[in-house]
Amino acid sequence: MTKKPRPAPAMTAAPQRSYRYYELAMAGFVTVYICSNLIGPAKAVQMDLPLLGAVTFGAGAMFFPISYIFGDILTEVYGYAKARRVIWAGFGAMTFAAVMAWVVVHLPPAPGWPHQDAYEVAFGNTWRIVLASLTAYFCGEFVNSYVMARMKLMTEGRHLWMRTIGSTIVGEGVDSMLFYPLAFWNSGIIPNALIPQLMVSQWIAKTMVEVVLTPVTYKVVGFLKRAEREDWYDRNTDFSPFRL
Repeated sequence: MTKKPRPAPAMTAAPQRSYRYYELAMAGFVTVYICSNLIGPAKAVQMDLPLLGAVTFGAGAMFFPISYIFGDILTEVYGYAKARRVIWAGFGAMTFAAVMAWVVVHLPPAPGWPHQDAYEVAFGNTWRIVLASLTAYFCGEFVNSYVMARMKLMTEGRHLWMRTIGSTIVGEGVDSMLFYPLAFWNSGIIPNALIPQLMVSQWIAKTMVEVVLTPVTYKVVGFLKRAEREDWYDRNTDFSPFRL
Protein backbone atom coordinates (compact mmCIF):
# COMPACT_ATOMS: atom_id res chain seq x y z
CA MET A 1 0.00 0.00 0.00
CA THR A 2 1.18 3.43 -0.78
CA LYS A 3 0.81 6.09 1.82
CA LYS A 4 -1.39 9.01 0.94
CA PRO A 5 0.48 12.28 1.08
CA ARG A 6 -0.41 14.43 4.02
CA PRO A 7 -2.25 17.61 3.12
CA ALA A 8 -0.18 20.75 3.38
CA PRO A 9 -0.86 22.77 6.50
CA ALA A 10 -3.19 25.68 5.99
CA MET A 11 -1.50 29.03 5.68
CA THR A 12 -2.54 31.43 8.38
CA ALA A 13 -2.12 35.17 8.23
CA ALA A 14 0.31 36.71 10.63
CA PRO A 15 -1.53 38.31 13.55
CA GLN A 16 -1.91 42.06 13.29
CA ARG A 17 -0.17 43.88 16.08
CA SER A 18 -2.40 46.08 18.20
CA TYR A 19 -1.40 49.57 19.25
CA ARG A 20 -2.51 51.64 22.22
CA TYR A 21 -2.83 55.02 20.51
CA TYR A 22 -3.32 54.31 16.79
CA GLU A 23 -7.12 54.55 16.87
CA LEU A 24 -6.89 57.73 18.95
CA ALA A 25 -4.57 59.29 16.39
CA MET A 26 -6.98 58.26 13.63
CA ALA A 27 -9.89 59.90 15.47
CA GLY A 28 -7.87 63.09 15.94
CA PHE A 29 -6.90 63.21 12.27
CA VAL A 30 -10.48 62.75 11.05
CA THR A 31 -11.85 65.29 13.55
CA VAL A 32 -9.36 67.98 12.51
CA TYR A 33 -9.98 67.35 8.82
CA ILE A 34 -13.78 67.48 9.02
CA CYS A 35 -13.85 70.53 11.31
CA SER A 36 -11.38 72.49 9.20
CA ASN A 37 -13.46 71.83 6.09
CA LEU A 38 -16.96 72.28 7.51
CA ILE A 39 -16.44 75.02 10.11
CA GLY A 40 -13.49 77.03 8.82
CA PRO A 41 -14.27 77.85 5.16
CA ALA A 42 -17.49 79.72 5.96
CA LYS A 43 -15.57 82.63 7.51
CA ALA A 44 -13.04 84.89 5.83
CA VAL A 45 -10.44 86.31 8.21
CA GLN A 46 -8.14 89.31 7.80
CA MET A 47 -5.06 89.67 9.98
CA ASP A 48 -2.15 92.12 10.00
CA LEU A 49 1.04 90.07 9.83
CA PRO A 50 4.63 91.32 10.14
CA LEU A 51 6.23 92.09 6.75
CA LEU A 52 3.09 90.94 4.90
CA GLY A 53 0.57 93.51 6.08
CA ALA A 54 -3.16 92.71 5.87
CA VAL A 55 -3.69 89.10 4.79
CA THR A 56 -7.12 87.61 4.06
CA PHE A 57 -7.70 83.86 4.24
CA GLY A 58 -10.31 81.26 5.11
CA ALA A 59 -10.37 80.45 8.82
CA GLY A 60 -9.97 76.75 8.05
CA ALA A 61 -6.43 77.41 6.83
CA MET A 62 -5.37 77.89 10.45
CA PHE A 63 -6.31 74.33 11.38
CA PHE A 64 -6.17 72.24 8.20
CA PRO A 65 -2.34 71.91 8.36
CA ILE A 66 -2.73 70.03 11.63
CA SER A 67 -4.07 67.11 9.59
CA TYR A 68 -0.71 67.01 7.79
CA ILE A 69 1.06 66.95 11.15
CA PHE A 70 -1.09 63.97 12.11
CA GLY A 71 -0.16 62.36 8.78
CA ASP A 72 3.54 62.91 9.47
CA ILE A 73 3.26 61.41 12.95
CA LEU A 74 1.30 58.38 11.75
CA THR A 75 3.72 57.67 8.91
CA GLU A 76 6.79 58.18 11.11
CA VAL A 77 5.63 55.88 13.90
CA TYR A 78 3.28 53.35 12.29
CA GLY A 79 4.32 53.42 8.63
CA TYR A 80 2.72 54.31 5.31
CA ALA A 81 0.20 51.44 5.30
CA LYS A 82 -1.30 52.49 8.64
CA ALA A 83 -1.35 56.14 7.54
CA ARG A 84 -3.09 55.07 4.31
CA ARG A 85 -5.98 53.59 6.31
CA VAL A 86 -6.35 56.85 8.22
CA ILE A 87 -6.35 58.91 5.00
CA TRP A 88 -9.13 56.71 3.61
CA ALA A 89 -11.06 57.06 6.88
CA GLY A 90 -10.87 60.85 6.54
CA PHE A 91 -11.96 60.66 2.90
CA GLY A 92 -14.97 58.52 3.76
CA ALA A 93 -15.95 60.67 6.74
CA MET A 94 -15.73 63.91 4.73
CA THR A 95 -17.74 62.41 1.86
CA PHE A 96 -20.50 61.40 4.26
CA ALA A 97 -20.41 64.82 5.95
CA ALA A 98 -20.72 66.56 2.56
CA VAL A 99 -23.69 64.39 1.54
CA MET A 100 -25.34 64.93 4.92
CA ALA A 101 -24.82 68.71 4.71
CA TRP A 102 -26.33 68.80 1.22
CA VAL A 103 -29.40 66.80 2.31
CA VAL A 104 -29.98 68.87 5.46
CA VAL A 105 -29.59 72.18 3.61
CA HIS A 106 -32.14 71.12 1.00
CA LEU A 107 -34.74 69.73 3.40
CA PRO A 108 -37.71 72.11 3.50
CA PRO A 109 -37.49 74.30 6.62
CA ALA A 110 -40.34 74.38 9.10
CA PRO A 111 -42.69 77.36 8.75
CA GLY A 112 -41.39 80.25 10.77
CA TRP A 113 -37.85 78.88 11.16
CA PRO A 114 -35.74 82.00 10.45
CA HIS A 115 -32.24 80.53 9.98
CA GLN A 116 -32.35 78.81 6.58
CA ASP A 117 -30.26 81.51 4.88
CA ALA A 118 -27.59 81.41 7.59
CA TYR A 119 -27.54 77.61 7.44
CA GLU A 120 -27.01 77.69 3.68
CA VAL A 121 -24.12 80.14 4.07
CA ALA A 122 -22.43 77.92 6.66
CA PHE A 123 -23.01 74.49 5.12
CA GLY A 124 -24.17 75.06 1.57
CA ASN A 125 -20.88 74.58 -0.28
CA THR A 126 -21.30 73.86 -3.97
CA TRP A 127 -20.47 70.38 -5.20
CA ARG A 128 -17.64 71.85 -7.26
CA ILE A 129 -15.92 73.08 -4.08
CA VAL A 130 -16.62 69.82 -2.24
CA LEU A 131 -15.18 67.70 -5.06
CA ALA A 132 -12.17 70.01 -5.35
CA SER A 133 -11.56 69.70 -1.62
CA LEU A 134 -11.80 65.90 -1.66
CA THR A 135 -9.53 65.61 -4.70
CA ALA A 136 -6.91 67.94 -3.24
CA TYR A 137 -7.05 66.19 0.13
CA PHE A 138 -6.70 62.71 -1.39
CA CYS A 139 -3.71 63.63 -3.54
CA GLY A 140 -2.01 65.94 -1.05
CA GLU A 141 -2.23 63.59 1.94
CA PHE A 142 -0.95 60.58 0.02
CA VAL A 143 1.91 62.57 -1.47
CA ASN A 144 2.78 63.87 2.00
CA SER A 145 2.82 60.37 3.50
CA TYR A 146 4.76 58.90 0.57
CA VAL A 147 7.45 61.59 0.69
CA MET A 148 7.68 61.21 4.48
CA ALA A 149 8.18 57.44 4.23
CA ARG A 150 10.72 57.68 1.41
CA MET A 151 12.73 60.40 3.13
CA LYS A 152 12.88 58.29 6.28
CA LEU A 153 14.57 55.53 4.30
CA MET A 154 16.91 57.98 2.58
CA THR A 155 17.97 59.62 5.85
CA GLU A 156 17.98 56.32 7.79
CA GLY A 157 15.61 57.81 10.33
CA ARG A 158 17.63 60.95 11.02
CA HIS A 159 16.59 64.62 10.76
CA LEU A 160 12.90 64.29 11.58
CA TRP A 161 12.41 68.04 11.14
CA MET A 162 13.67 67.82 7.56
CA ARG A 163 11.22 65.03 6.76
CA THR A 164 8.16 66.63 8.36
CA ILE A 165 8.74 70.03 6.77
CA GLY A 166 9.88 68.61 3.42
CA SER A 167 6.89 66.28 3.07
CA THR A 168 4.51 69.09 4.07
CA ILE A 169 5.99 71.45 1.47
CA VAL A 170 5.32 68.88 -1.25
CA GLY A 171 1.96 67.67 0.07
CA GLU A 172 0.54 71.12 0.77
CA GLY A 173 1.86 72.29 -2.59
CA VAL A 174 -0.08 69.55 -4.36
CA ASP A 175 -3.17 70.34 -2.25
CA SER A 176 -3.10 74.07 -3.05
CA MET A 177 -2.31 73.63 -6.75
CA LEU A 178 -5.28 71.29 -7.14
CA PHE A 179 -7.89 72.87 -4.89
CA TYR A 180 -7.96 76.50 -6.04
CA PRO A 181 -8.12 75.95 -9.82
CA LEU A 182 -10.63 73.08 -9.46
CA ALA A 183 -12.83 75.03 -7.06
CA PHE A 184 -12.67 78.59 -8.38
CA TRP A 185 -11.29 78.84 -11.94
CA ASN A 186 -13.90 80.64 -14.10
CA SER A 187 -16.35 80.33 -11.20
CA GLY A 188 -17.08 84.04 -10.80
CA ILE A 189 -16.39 83.75 -7.05
CA ILE A 190 -12.70 84.63 -7.19
CA PRO A 191 -11.09 86.44 -10.16
CA ASN A 192 -8.81 84.13 -12.10
CA ALA A 193 -5.92 86.55 -11.71
CA LEU A 194 -6.02 86.16 -7.92
CA ILE A 195 -6.02 82.37 -7.86
CA PRO A 196 -2.20 81.93 -8.24
CA GLN A 197 -1.68 84.46 -5.44
CA LEU A 198 -4.07 82.56 -3.18
CA MET A 199 -2.40 79.26 -4.02
CA VAL A 200 1.04 80.53 -3.05
CA SER A 201 -0.06 82.40 0.08
CA GLN A 202 -2.04 79.45 1.42
CA TRP A 203 0.83 77.09 0.61
CA ILE A 204 3.29 79.26 2.54
CA ALA A 205 0.90 79.82 5.46
CA LYS A 206 0.12 76.11 5.88
CA THR A 207 3.78 75.17 5.69
CA MET A 208 4.63 77.75 8.34
CA VAL A 209 2.14 76.09 10.70
CA GLU A 210 4.15 72.87 10.31
CA VAL A 211 7.39 74.74 11.02
CA VAL A 212 6.01 76.44 14.14
CA LEU A 213 4.59 73.18 15.51
CA THR A 214 7.73 71.12 14.83
CA PRO A 215 8.68 70.97 18.55
CA VAL A 216 5.21 69.57 19.30
CA THR A 217 5.65 67.00 16.53
CA TYR A 218 8.96 65.90 18.04
CA LYS A 219 7.39 65.42 21.48
CA VAL A 220 4.40 63.46 20.16
CA VAL A 221 6.56 61.24 17.92
CA GLY A 222 8.96 60.53 20.78
CA PHE A 223 6.12 59.67 23.15
CA LEU A 224 4.40 57.35 20.66
CA LYS A 225 7.60 55.54 19.72
CA ARG A 226 8.29 54.81 23.37
CA ALA A 227 4.70 53.90 24.25
CA GLU A 228 4.08 51.74 21.17
CA ARG A 229 7.63 50.39 20.92
CA GLU A 230 7.39 51.03 17.21
CA ASP A 231 9.48 52.95 14.68
CA TRP A 232 8.38 51.70 11.27
CA TYR A 233 10.53 51.76 8.14
CA ASP A 234 8.69 51.21 4.84
CA ARG A 235 11.32 49.02 3.17
CA ASN A 236 8.93 46.52 1.56
CA THR A 237 5.75 48.57 1.47
CA ASP A 238 3.32 48.66 -1.43
CA PHE A 239 2.81 52.41 -1.83
CA SER A 240 -0.36 52.17 -3.91
CA PRO A 241 -2.98 54.47 -2.38
CA PHE A 242 -5.79 52.18 -3.52
CA ARG A 243 -5.45 49.60 -0.76
CA LEU A 244 -6.72 49.37 2.78
